[in-house]
Amino acid sequence: MVQIERAQTGLRIERNTLKVLKGLAEYLDISLGDLVEGIVLHAFEGKVPFGPETIAQIDKLKSVYGLTLTVADAHKLEEK
Repeated sequence: MVQIERAQTGLRIERNTLKVLKGLAEYLDISLGDLVEGIVLHAFEGKVPFGPETIAQIDKLKSVYGLTLTVADAHKLEEK
């Protein structure tokens, strides 16, 4: 194991995206923070963070929580 120091943050994120992330963390039996760290570390190295089974679960969660945003929407979101 690698020892690290974590910092508490007040991250703001779109509501349905957060619901899907929380659902996925529960499905994977890890904390939300661990999930986000894993996604970011994979992205930093240009690697895909999930395999086909997990992507299928994400698609189910997106449907359940009404998440319709895609990568094309990134950096183009505006709050009401």
